[in-house]
This record gives sequence, structure tokens and C-alpha cells, in this order.
Amino acid sequence: MKISKKFILSFVAPFMIFISTIGMILRDDTRKIFYLPIGLMGISIILEKDIRRRFDRKNIFKKIKSYQKVK
Repeated sequence: MKISKKFILSFVAPFMIFISTIGMILRDDTRKIFYLPIGLMGISIILEKDIRRRFDRKNIFKKIKSYQKVK
């Protein structure tokens, strides 16, 4: 079975957040700050994908409406 690249990359952002939370829970106080950027990047990747998906859906909906008006 061939695994697609998009399928693997869809798990990267949640994995980054998971590593960040585990690192912040298990490390001592001086090293917790090193796990903050990876968690923020994971969250920003997820939010960016969500915003882009909504924008694309809105554009597709506008195109469908414009074709319906032409008829």
C-alpha cells in the first residue's frame, strides 16, 4: 500500500503540539520555554489550513452562484 505525502503531513501539526505539551509537562522550569515555539507553530499550521479551507469554500460558493445567475 502506497501512503501519500499529504496523509503523512496531516499528522505533523498535531504531533508538534503533542511533543510541545509533553515537553512542557515533563521538563524542569528552565527548559520549558524551548517547547513553546514548536507548539505555536503546530497551532499556527492548523489555523492557517482552516482559514485557507474556509476561504476556498467561500470562493467556490461565489463561483457557483455566479454561474447560476448567468442562466
